[in-house]
Amino acid sequence: MSSYHLEPEIGNADNNSKTSAARGHSSLDQACFAEDQVTQHRPKPIDVVPDGGYGWVCVAAVFLINAHTWGINSSYGIFLSHYLTQNTFPGATSLEYAFVGGLSISMACFFAPLATISTRQLGTRTTLLIGVIFEAGALLGASFATRIYQLFLSQGVCFGFGMSFLFVASVGVVPQWFLKRRSFANSIATAGSGIGGLIYSLATNAMIQSIGLGWAFRVLAIVAFIVNGICAILIRDRNKAVGTVISAFDAKLLKRPEFLMLLLWAFFSLLGYVVLLFSMPNYARSIGLTAKQASVVGALLNLGQALGRPCVGFYSDAAGRINIAGLCTFATGLFCLVVWVFAKSYGVLIFFAILVGTVAGTMWTVVAPVGAEVIGLQRLPSALSVVWVILVLPATFSEPIGLQLRTADGNYLHAQLFAGFMYIAAAICMWFVRAWKIRELDKMTIETKDLVTKDDDAAAEKQKPSLSRRASRTASFKSKAKSTRGLWALVRV
Repeated sequence: MSSYHLEPEIGNADNNSKTSAARGHSSLDQACFAEDQVTQHRPKPIDVVPDGGYGWVCVAAVFLINAHTWGINSSYGIFLSHYLTQNTFPGATSLEYAFVGGLSISMACFFAPLATISTRQLGTRTTLLIGVIFEAGALLGASFATRIYQLFLSQGVCFGFGMSFLFVASVGVVPQWFLKRRSFANSIATAGSGIGGLIYSLATNAMIQSIGLGWAFRVLAIVAFIVNGICAILIRDRNKAVGTVISAFDAKLLKRPEFLMLLLWAFFSLLGYVVLLFSMPNYARSIGLTAKQASVVGALLNLGQALGRPCVGFYSDAAGRINIAGLCTFATGLFCLVVWVFAKSYGVLIFFAILVGTVAGTMWTVVAPVGAEVIGLQRLPSALSVVWVILVLPATFSEPIGLQLRTADGNYLHAQLFAGFMYIAAAICMWFVRAWKIRELDKMTIETKDLVTKDDDAAAEKQKPSLSRRASRTASFKSKAKSTRGLWALVRV
């Protein structure tokens, strides 16, 4: 009997232990679930922008990448002058030669969505290394080109593909590392294209004259491969820390009027920029200067960019990024119309090249900081991807338009006017972006007013209906005045 009564007790003890264990597991599960809920709803730590540190290494790396992509591409004016004067590819027309230079830029823009996808899927470093290989291969291929279509495929399409991957993967890195000095740091990085253009405009002409066209391309390929490869290894992005949203083509951005104005500013700026950059050496030859003098003019234009871009970036941070973007764009158009048209001697042309170079490439200097002001830092890569796609058309057809506007006797007057008015049109578009930004700032100020004051005003209007009508008319007039205030107000934006 005792054993009989003992067994149920043991069974009960087992059941109790199982029950208590189940309760223990249940409470543990509940605790884990509660902890998961807290973790999910816990706010993410606020990212603190270093505003320097390793960011300066990234600035130096992007500087060198720009020097060995856009800088080398800027020397195409020297190649173009050589092609036109030496008839390098028999049967090729001047229009075909013009398309090669524009094609490299347009392809860099056209492949931007693909480079953006590569950055998202493969990472920044891998995308950069792909660009290194294609750019070096393009220059090597151009060194063996014997027909114009081979030059199209190598110096045009393939070089543009490599430049696209290098540029797109690196252009958004510097703004991620800086806040207060964002425009200044970005301008230093973009100044690399000016320094590269200065060095390679002189070096390319010297190499063509001494070792020939083929070996000039091969030397450029070797140097670009080594320098860009090292920089690709050194660059670090902060995409995860910033929470960057990377989209190949965000069509929703096209519904925003302020972004459309930004696109038009970039579109018109590039139409003028390519004509100015690629036509200067050949324009120098058209007024009777030698090939060496023409290469010096092209080099000094790039020197102006190297000196001017850091200044543009510095004053952008101080006086407002949108303000400086519009002012420098307008100044470029004015210099084209007032100085370039009358530059008929070597001395005046040198003066113009340095002067206009300081502001001609403003779009490349401030497009990322201004884009961050309009769209926001998180969506900046997606916005820039749309910008590059839109720039395919002006990059492709700008220099052919410039050469077609040249008269039969080599007069560049119509091309000069075209470049000047394109920059003026771009400045007007940036003016409207500025008006939008000021209006947005005014809205933010209004939204921060005390709600109690609004309630008191509403109560007063109920008691005095006649005064309410007058007040509403006055408020309506004031709102209309404020909506246009951005067109004329002196505000730092």
